[in-house]
Amino acid sequence: MGPRLHCPVPLQEGAVLELPATAARHVQVLRLQPGEGVTLFDGRAGEWSATVERMGRSEVLVRIGPHRAVEREPQAQVHLALGVPANERMDWLVEKAAELGAASVQPLVTERSVLRLQGERALKKQAHWQAIAAAACEQCGGNRVPLVHPIADLAGWAPPAGLQRRVLSLAPDARPLQAARGNGPLLLLSGPEGGLSPRELERALDAGFEPVTLGPRVLRAETAPLAALAALTLTAAPAASP
Repeated sequence: MGPRLHCPVPLQEGAVLELPATAARHVQVLRLQPGEGVTLFDGRAGEWSATVERMGRSEVLVRIGPHRAVEREPQAQVHLALGVPANERMDWLVEKAAELGAASVQPLVTERSVLRLQGERALKKQAHWQAIAAAACEQCGGNRVPLVHPIADLAGWAPPAGLQRRVLSLAPDARPLQAARGNGPLLLLSGPEGGLSPRELERALDAGFEPVTLGPRVLRAETAPLAALAALTLTAAPAASP
């Protein structure tokens, strides 16, 4: 099958395609030769086999083969909304969330956030995290790349409708995550270092978020949402192929 490459352009069996720059660089780094195979996926559904046709100095041409309607996505659809942690921890968090099958990632600036990005810097970070999510799917076999939304301020953020809402909490009345998982798509809110402020947690409860807990241990900001995501996605059977 060869290496898996994210190729977010229209794909059609029999077509000769010049790979996008990121995918082309991957092929060149691997020193693939004409006639060798790769697997392409567009991030929406299934994957295509393909064969390298020509290696140029900067461009790579491939001939697209048959489509395979294979999916490796979890049955549980979980969207993450995260207070952005400091340093490079968000990079690691996005990578692992994509590997675990998160449906989307919403980075949030909260009252206790250390990292605060606006304007062009925020757009560059969003693009950087989206590329990390795509690369993680190349590695893990996922064919649906989670969308990384633009960075939003929690105070003005409107959670999407139609999703169950849960917020990670250490409150004594929080229900165990598995007991509160419910059915259907779920939105999981998790705070940054230091957690959500009392005011933010109160707003979340007013917006319909149910407090849930992973137990008495205090997990790091980048650990807690991944532990919850794994508990929700890895305990369910894979989604059926279309």
